[in-house]
Amino acid sequence: MSLTLHFHPLASYCHKALIALYENDTPFTPNIVNLGDKGERTALLALWPIGKFPVLRDDARDQTIPESTVIIEYLDRHYPGRTRFIPADADLALQARLRDRFYDLYVHEPMQKIVGDLLRPQGKKDPHGVEEARARLRTSYGMIDSEMAKRTWAIGDIFSLADCAAAPALFYANEVLPFAGHINLEAYLGRLKVRPSHARVLREAEPYFSMFPKEE
Repeated sequence: MSLTLHFHPLASYCHKALIALYENDTPFTPNIVNLGDKGERTALLALWPIGKFPVLRDDARDQTIPESTVIIEYLDRHYPGRTRFIPADADLALQARLRDRFYDLYVHEPMQKIVGDLLRPQGKKDPHGVEEARARLRTSYGMIDSEMAKRTWAIGDIFSLADCAAAPALFYANEVLPFAGHINLEAYLGRLKVRPSHARVLREAEPYFSMFPKEE
């Protein structure tokens, strides 16, 4: 197989890329990276000096592709399958990219701010930043709940890049700030969780869920 994904099963942005790979049964070699292992971290840095995953390596095309959104667009272009993540219709494609950015910036990012703060030692925490992140999530929840009243997936009736972004963002966000009665949002996450591609990602992540930090 020419494709290798360097990732960790617990990492939320890795979930995003894995959903796309599993959605189309795209053959790839999984390489789980333990950033706490010096050798494995060094190998990842050699591929992508920023040192974050996921990173996709395509030996057949001699390409190294970082960043989950770019990985999904790369797969859609060079390894297309039954699910097309970027719609052919230009206006729908724009909506898919917009919702991808929305979920990354306004759900995923504040969720990670809250989680990151839980990992900080006492005296180094950022309560003001966490409250700002919670406020951003509440606003985003309301927007999504309103949108999903008439939609099956993020941009309508078709599964796209936007849903790959939404699935891990919403799954983990609901852990740190529950949806609290946003019934359309809850139903959307329910559909995402039983989608075979996302369900597989969650099954594979389950052994690592104990590592996810919880508020005391």
